[in-house]
Amino acid sequence: MQLLPGKMNIDFMSKRKLAMAMSLLLIVLSIASLAKNGLNLGIDFTGGYLIEVSYPGDADIEAIRQTLESNDFKSAQVQNFGTTQDVLIRIAPSTGTNKATLSNDILSTLRQASDQPVEMRRVEFVGPQVGEELRDQGGLAMLVALFFILIYVSMRFQFKSAASAIVALVHDVIITVGIFSILQMDFDLSVLAAVLAIIGYSLNDTVVVLDRIRETFRSVRKNTPYDIVNLSINQTLSRTLMTSLTTLLVLFALFFLGGEVIHGFAAALIIGVVIGTYSSIYIASSALLSMDINKQDFLIQTKEEVVDDRP
Repeated sequence: MQLLPGKMNIDFMSKRKLAMAMSLLLIVLSIASLAKNGLNLGIDFTGGYLIEVSYPGDADIEAIRQTLESNDFKSAQVQNFGTTQDVLIRIAPSTGTNKATLSNDILSTLRQASDQPVEMRRVEFVGPQVGEELRDQGGLAMLVALFFILIYVSMRFQFKSAASAIVALVHDVIITVGIFSILQMDFDLSVLAAVLAIIGYSLNDTVVVLDRIRETFRSVRKNTPYDIVNLSINQTLSRTLMTSLTTLLVLFALFFLGGEVIHGFAAALIIGVVIGTYSSIYIASSALLSMDINKQDFLIQTKEEVVDDRP
């Protein structure tokens, strides 16, 4: 790599094979987990009942689970929600369930089994057909977004750049969703919205790097593609890191202080920003080098003037 005096000269591309191997491993683990375990879909997608109750003291989750199971609520999923006093109960829809009295029946059951007064916080119901429609439409929205991004980047740059941007975006989405599958974190509509936001954020970072690579190819004549890609990443590194760090500060504040309602949303964005920053530096640029990018790919095609020979 040709060094520039007084400039940042980190040889990122020397580690590209290691980075690609690590990314490939994460993608394989993500796909394997999605195939075996799937996603822990929230009630937005599966349909069912979501009931939040509150205790004045610490709630015994195991005792609540046994109480509900012994009273014919066998499909109930029980977990703490934010604090040890708040409890979230999920119940899958069934034909014999009376949704009009379900919340009152559960509240009455919990009050009879506990010495503490139990307070109802909220009750939500999503039909299974609506949940399935939301899941299908959400997946379709992601595919449509990737398709139009491919068209946009192809028009803005050229096909090799567009292909490398799509590779980076697919990389980010698979790993982000894969982490939710591996950790079995709740995947609901807010998390899906975060995944779509990750696509936009990652694309923005990637386009900045690709734009600098294009301009450097046009302005620098003697350097090899390897050197030009390294130079471009170094030139945009401060901007990339500052954007990511300031975004992460806000997201960590939301994650720790925003409450359980946006916990999954903030977690997905934190994962996506970290993975997206990494992919902008390594994945998109490494994909360009793998496609044998060269100066000719970025030359501006000028139309030849037609000379009229008529007298």
